[in-house]
Amino acid sequence: MNSYPAELLVQLAPVMFVAGLDLPSAPSTSPPSTPQSPGQTQSPPPAPTKIQDPFASLIVRLRDALQSQHKVAIWAPERTRAFQMILVGKDVRFPPRKLVPPEDLAYASAHSPLSPLTPSSPLYPDGLIAPIWIRKHTQLLPSVFVLFLRLFEAPAIHARSPLDPPDPEHERDKTEEERRRDTDLSAEVAARKKTTNERGIKLTVVLLATRRMLDDPSLDSRLTFIRRQSGLDSRAALFVLSPVSTSELNDFARSLQDALYEPALEYYTSHSKRVRRKRNRHSQSVSSYNPPALVSMGVANTRPLRPEGWTVRYEYKMACFAEFRGEDEVALKHYQDAYATLMIMFGSTAILPPRTKRWAEAKVLADAINVKITKLYLYNSEHSLALSHHNSHMRRFADFSRGWGIGEETFEYWSWMARQHRVLAELLEQGSNSSLTFPTNSPPSLTAGVTSAGTPVELDAVRAFGLNPSHALQHPGHYYYMAARCTEARRERFLANEEGISQGTSAAPGYANEKKVDHLSLILELYTKSYEVFKKHSSTTSQGRLTLWIAYRIAHTYYESEKFDVAVRFFERIAKTYRREKWKHMLRPLLSTWYACAQKLSDVELMATLLVEMIGYAQDVDESRTLQEDLLAVLKSSVPVSPGKPLIVDLKESDPLLDTMLVFWVPEVRVGEEAGFQLSLSTPTNIDLSTLPIDSVTITFSDGYYPVVLRHSPPTDGQVADRAVRLVKIGKVVPEDEDEDEELEEICADLRWRPGERLVVSGSISSEAPGLLTVVSITVVLAQNSWTIEMPHEPCVSHEISTFVPRWLTSLQPIRFLQLGRDDCSSVVVRHRPHELAVSLSHQAPALLDEEYPIIIDITNVDERHLDVVVDVLLQPTEVDQAAQYIAFDDQRSSGLIKGIRFGIIAPGVSATKTLYLVGTGAPGDRTLDISIQSTSVQPESTSEGEDHAEPSSSSSLSEHAPIDSCEKLQTIVIPTSGALTVTYDVAYRRSKDAMPALADLSTVEDDFWDDSYGGVAVVTTRIECSAPCGLVVESLKLHRQDNPLAKVLDCSSDENSDNMFPDEYLPGDEFCNVSRISLSPREEQVWGEEKITGPGNYEVVWRRMLPDGGRGRESTTRFTLPILMIPQDELIALLDAPSFARLHVPTTIHLTVRNRHSSRSANITVALDLDPSDAFVVAGLRNGRLPILLPGSEEKLSWNLIPIECGHVKIPRIKVMNVRRATLPSQGVGVPSTEDDVEGEAVKVVDVRADRNTARVQSADDGTVAIPQQYGSSTLLVLP
Repeated sequence: MNSYPAELLVQLAPVMFVAGLDLPSAPSTSPPSTPQSPGQTQSPPPAPTKIQDPFASLIVRLRDALQSQHKVAIWAPERTRAFQMILVGKDVRFPPRKLVPPEDLAYASAHSPLSPLTPSSPLYPDGLIAPIWIRKHTQLLPSVFVLFLRLFEAPAIHARSPLDPPDPEHERDKTEEERRRDTDLSAEVAARKKTTNERGIKLTVVLLATRRMLDDPSLDSRLTFIRRQSGLDSRAALFVLSPVSTSELNDFARSLQDALYEPALEYYTSHSKRVRRKRNRHSQSVSSYNPPALVSMGVANTRPLRPEGWTVRYEYKMACFAEFRGEDEVALKHYQDAYATLMIMFGSTAILPPRTKRWAEAKVLADAINVKITKLYLYNSEHSLALSHHNSHMRRFADFSRGWGIGEETFEYWSWMARQHRVLAELLEQGSNSSLTFPTNSPPSLTAGVTSAGTPVELDAVRAFGLNPSHALQHPGHYYYMAARCTEARRERFLANEEGISQGTSAAPGYANEKKVDHLSLILELYTKSYEVFKKHSSTTSQGRLTLWIAYRIAHTYYESEKFDVAVRFFERIAKTYRREKWKHMLRPLLSTWYACAQKLSDVELMATLLVEMIGYAQDVDESRTLQEDLLAVLKSSVPVSPGKPLIVDLKESDPLLDTMLVFWVPEVRVGEEAGFQLSLSTPTNIDLSTLPIDSVTITFSDGYYPVVLRHSPPTDGQVADRAVRLVKIGKVVPEDEDEDEELEEICADLRWRPGERLVVSGSISSEAPGLLTVVSITVVLAQNSWTIEMPHEPCVSHEISTFVPRWLTSLQPIRFLQLGRDDCSSVVVRHRPHELAVSLSHQAPALLDEEYPIIIDITNVDERHLDVVVDVLLQPTEVDQAAQYIAFDDQRSSGLIKGIRFGIIAPGVSATKTLYLVGTGAPGDRTLDISIQSTSVQPESTSEGEDHAEPSSSSSLSEHAPIDSCEKLQTIVIPTSGALTVTYDVAYRRSKDAMPALADLSTVEDDFWDDSYGGVAVVTTRIECSAPCGLVVESLKLHRQDNPLAKVLDCSSDENSDNMFPDEYLPGDEFCNVSRISLSPREEQVWGEEKITGPGNYEVVWRRMLPDGGRGRESTTRFTLPILMIPQDELIALLDAPSFARLHVPTTIHLTVRNRHSSRSANITVALDLDPSDAFVVAGLRNGRLPILLPGSEEKLSWNLIPIECGHVKIPRIKVMNVRRATLPSQGVGVPSTEDDVEGEAVKVVDVRADRNTARVQSADDGTVAIPQQYGSSTLLVLP
């Protein structure tokens, strides 16, 4: 931005003059009461001395505090109430408004000294605006004037005694002296007030006083007197400041600016109004414009400023005043209007003739206004508008320049273009150092081009997703780069002009000044700045590549500057990336310039290296031949730096000299088997290597083989006929451990290639160890005089022009190739021969639940090698619900994987057998096993008798890094699993005949109390069926008791007769039973909660599978849990206890027990014995009566004596039990209908305990209960004679 006046570019801020803070030239010795001289001028700061006067220290700190408030800068987007503060003397004078004094009669018609209408003005007669006008309003004219003065303070007189009264005469003299000094101070302020009022400038006075003065009661009256006498305003015109700390001074400076900011805005607003009135008045007076009359050539041209010029002048002034006020939007509008009018003026050469002084001034003004507009757009983060206006400015002036004769063919054009790019770059760089952020410029996702319905949008809409780089604001590095490119074009035009001058052409305008410019230094500066900014913003790979391109331009500029050593260092770093990323089009010119630098530096080895690499990048035959000639000239005319040491040219990341293609006939072979290969060495059709002095080609294979050397031998006459394809047979490649004493034979071949020729090297290779065989490198050796150059090549590389297709040469006459269909033909894999193992898995399907199901794994070694066999077994998870499983192998057990079961070392022809056990429980279903048989070849002597479990040594242990001779076989078996036994439970619930405990029985609260009077006894009949598809031998049946607080086992049939029943054989469908009695003792809360009782034990059945050969399998155990028991839900019940038989005419007793198990309700029971004449009994006992009230949890027992009078099965008299608690008597209402139930009450069920059997059936312990209803009939008694 140094190309333009700083006044036209800086950010304008309100100006404040600060007077009265001049530093004394020496420490002040005058008393504090001496006021400062009104005519004192600003002096430079003295040498630092120890200042004793507190006011002198205050002035120093005040100057620092005020000057640090605002710094003049081009980029200042913050809108704070900050002033541009300028320290001036108290007698500073303002520039005159007009050339004549105000009392002159011509004052009204006079103009400003800077007006184009003033003959002495630098703008007379047709100038637009001058930077001095901005300088006047930023350095010579303030909007606010702050005057610092010292307030007089009389010296203090200390009384001899605190009790002494004040001296009246001294007080009177003090008051008179203060009034006189205040009058003088007011006169000084009034004089300054007069000068500021003439220019509309706000005057503010700051009085410096001590802290003692602030507490003086006369201070307010003195300040009022000074304000009135001097004519100061009542608002923000008078302040008092005492010596304070630095932080408080900064607060004072900010508060002072806040208080005076509004008057400053009013000052610039009044200027804007004045300029606007002039513009309106001028536009009205020149509404009809007539072109001026033509002036003869001999008369001086004094044409006044055109109306367009006045518009530009007034709009620019109003824009500046709006910028002073901080109104960016208003300033932008006026700058745009001024710029638009300027474009109209430039469009006519009659208004602004080219290459004149005013034309140059207008161009500078237009560029400055463009910077202002761009900057204001950037303040509002309107990046697109800022860049659009800047591009439009450059485009317009490019069009204007062509009409002015300053087109692209002139260095002036490119100088101006470079200046515009650099100005934008510097503006963006200053903004980025402050608060400016750049847009990401990433286009929207392509998926946005699809509507919600899934249909693609139109093509124009898809194109809208793209982004034109020239329309996107980028970081400053791009514009520094563009400025450098324009400067390069500027230099080219200048050099062309110089060449034209040497041939007699006239020099272009500005040639003398252009000749003084150091173009290369300027280009380096711009490229360096661009490089640094790009490195700072290089967040993506593409920008990193552009950074390398800029580095290349820097290197090229160093080359143009003849700094070849610096350029070479740049080329070395750049070429590494270009080679790696295959930027061939960019690498070719780089190598050419690099080679030119090497020529200037006389570095013959670098020249040879670059020429070899450049031959690989040759684009046609002529270029390759020219490069070969240059290389031969270098080799013949020079010697290497180290004659005995070969020069190695690494071409691994560059284009090779020869296209190489390695093809193996088969992808893999066995150990000891030969693998045929063909190595093709050819040149592309655009490269000729017929004159390159290739001495030999060395083919290096994988480790363990001697390299094959092809030595150049010119062809004989008979071989020259067909050179398109040449075949060289090298036989079998020799391993390093064979023929150690023999010298390797070199194979002769023609090592000269014309365009498109091919040399095919055919041979075979074998290996005694498994691994990967390939060609590691192909080294082409050049030999000329004392030079030896080695160029390693990769086995499969080619140029872009060549087709890289794996082909096998099958015939030379005619030439035929067979294309191989594999993806990778450049290597062959050597593998061990697979191990021959016969694996047999024997088992008797299906497996049974809870059985250790044996699976016999038999492995036979049918190989000729000793094999160490290890087996892994994986039990796959089952998808059957409630199924569990595990496997057992030797001493290992797992529900998933058993790894590393050793079968030992199996000699050829020997078998090894182990048994794997599968155990499935829970639920039947298929079980899946994955069996991996891993074998490793071992040496026979590595084993010894009795050491089957020792770690073997592999056959490949002679080589530490050789792969192990191992093999793996996988087998999967699915084993169906079914249940061995099926259980069914029949549960009969019988009520207890035991008496219920009394309500107040304390034994019921004891822990070991057992009461089954309500729960009764459950008789569980267990029926176990053989459901296996084979026979089972049941060896034992046991009931394992697991009594709980609610149930316990009383007895079981297996406890007595188990030894007599088992062991026994059971075929499919056979059954056996077991009966157990369980006493139930539920709690009251469980009864009413209808909870269930867990079975108090489980059956354990020990059995074995009956094998087809008559043997028996391993012992297995199946457990069945007793079923879940239900709790009887009786509330009121009557239990009849009668004997099973009686004797004729012999009395027998029957008992009736009525129980109330309700939790809260009592019962009113009536009992009636219904005798029929046909009954065969004589009854003694209660016939009809009422029992005592049965409370909840209580019972009553009745007895009758019966005398049988008939023999046989006779019916017991019917007993009717009723609960009349809710009965309604007939006398309780008249006319109310009643039923028999209402009268008699609710019948209570009478249960004969001999036939009490509430039966339920359960298939298993976890299944639901199926109830079997009980049939109640009349009770009978067997009467014997």
